[in-house]
Amino acid sequence: MNTTPEDKYTLLAKSPEQRSSFLLLTLSEQKAIWTLVDDDGAMILTTDEEDCIPVWPDEAFVKDWINDEWSHCRAHCISQEDWQQRWLPGLEEDGIQIAMFPVPGEEGLIIAPWEMAEKLG
Repeated sequence: MNTTPEDKYTLLAKSPEQRSSFLLLTLSEQKAIWTLVDDDGAMILTTDEEDCIPVWPDEAFVKDWINDEWSHCRAHCISQEDWQQRWLPGLEEDGIQIAMFPVPGEEGLIIAPWEMAEKLG
């Protein structure tokens, strides 16, 4: 996926639900999802109630988060197969939720790994 600056701006302005729908559609089309990692593994966002792994549809959106406290991180692409077979069961087991396509200053829609697995079929 090659996201133009205009496309990116339009997507970032959408509601959390619209961004989540776009993320799921892109995952099914591109067969990949993106997150942030460092040398110790995936980065975790902490909301008021839970720990979440943030995921995005494209590397361009991940790069917006590589600054300040996460400046040591890098974008990481996960294949759809790996996401569904390894990551979702592992996140469920560890009690970690999924932050669907968050934007800076807003955590986005939070769903449980089993919910995402259901949506993906």
